[in-house]
Amino acid sequence: METVKGPCRSAEEEITYLVETHQLALLRLCFAYLHDQALAEDAVQETFLKAYRKLDQFQGNSNVKTWLSAIAINCCRDMIRGSWFRHIDRSVSVDTLPPRAEDSNPEDDSVSVEVMNLPIRLREVVLLYYFEDMNTNEIAETLRISQQAVSSRLMRARKKLRKALSNYERSERNG
Repeated sequence: METVKGPCRSAEEEITYLVETHQLALLRLCFAYLHDQALAEDAVQETFLKAYRKLDQFQGNSNVKTWLSAIAINCCRDMIRGSWFRHIDRSVSVDTLPPRAEDSNPEDDSVSVEVMNLPIRLREVVLLYYFEDMNTNEIAETLRISQQAVSSRLMRARKKLRKALSNYERSERNG
């Protein structure tokens, strides 16, 4: 388990290490929530500011990745709650997603788009489970819900994705 405030690190060195280690994963997570690169970057910056302020309060009861993810999710939720956020079109298109690797399958884009179109409660567990490689216990801790709720949301998300992707395949064959 990763520790915060290692024996030889100052708070500044520790936060630098955390940024270098977790920035990209948190940026992906925030982008999935906010559907906007600039807002996602702002949320990640706010995440690290809050983490820096609370470094001395981190007990080590959870994984650092889990702790940072929880802070990031709360920052995103705060941004979404803002009244101005509701008036901006945040629809996700394939053009806004990062470019895919040369050897990847074009159908991978449809999976990404369908994940991004899931309701937020389902999307967050899919992102944390499949993209951030967290287990159900870590996800439950991050989202402050039960493991049973995580499992239930994963099951509903998989069902919605199967249906959406089977519709996509049918339209591709007919199109």
